[in-house]
Amino acid sequence: MTLPPWPAPSDPAPGMRAAGLPFSDMNAMARHFHAHLDVIVAGQPVPVPADLGVDSSSGGMSALHTHDDTGLVHVESPDPNGLYVLGQLFNEWNVALDATRLGALTVGPGTSLRTFVNGVEFPGNPAALPLGERQQIALVYGPINTPVTPPASYDFRND
Repeated sequence: MTLPPWPAPSDPAPGMRAAGLPFSDMNAMARHFHAHLDVIVAGQPVPVPADLGVDSSSGGMSALHTHDDTGLVHVESPDPNGLYVLGQLFNEWNVALDATRLGALTVGPGTSLRTFVNGVEFPGNPAALPLGERQQIALVYGPINTPVTPPASYDFRND
């Protein structure tokens, strides 16, 4: 595992399998919403790459994917009751995520990994965070005593 920035994998299939997300039939879409993800390491933004969960050679996509590097996460599912969690996106990205790891960054003396949803801290494992419509999610890794003001909202008007 490397330090950020983390590019999208050249072959999305292994990450999609690890996330339990096969290619979706976009013609049978029963659920469609967007969330936004910011990743901040030591006060600096880390780009969420384009084409996570997208096979550019075939055009196939998983139900959970990105199209650009804005951090906009698309959930386009044939299952109207499908539950998707942040950890699945990180599996597709091939970046470790749990309560103590963000890629090769680990929580230790003097460092923390905090998760915020719409500006409110989410306790527990960020990989287990259920994705919801128009959520603004921020993962913040850095010195433990640094004040954090995560983005509390995202302009979804153009989603």
